Amino acid sequence: MPREIDDRKKRKALRKLRQAADRAQAEGGPGLSDWEQGFVEEVETRIETYGSAFADPEKGSLDEPLSALQSRKLKEIDRKSRGKASGLKRGKPMGQSRQPVPAPRVRDINEDAPAEPPPAVKPAAPRLVAVLPPGTGPGPSLAVRRAGSRPRLRLVRPEDNT
Repeated sequence: MPREIDDRKKRKALRKLRQAADRAQAEGGPGLSDWEQGFVEEVETRIETYGSAFADPEKGSLDEPLSALQSRKLKEIDRKSRGKASGLKRGKPMGQSRQPVPAPRVRDINEDAPAEPPPAVKPAAPRLVAVLPPGTGPGPSLAVRRAGSRPRLRLVRPEDNT
């Protein structure tokens, strides 16, 4: 069942297919592989017969004669017929020229380490600094705490606060 596709789009797709195939087959052209030749012929036949070369709506726009993958393959064939390289090429990074890459600057962590280990340091022995008399210092003395008088929490009501 043919879809309603603009005749101009069909003619444009057919023209591109035929031009790419003719350019590739011409004298001095790279030629087409058997698979590419079959692809061009089959797509051309489908467009002439059905108005479109694909039926699945998930593969491309329904108002176009070629699916997304067919369009991409047609572009590859066209580039090949023009003598331009196809596929991915490794190019230089933007803003840099093709110069030898310098060795990365890496810091050796052993450069800063001393040649011999530091001498062992003995820990200092604890010593008494000062003795405070009982009852002085921060908080209740030890004698008061042992007597059983523990600090208690005292609640203050607002009406008692006069």
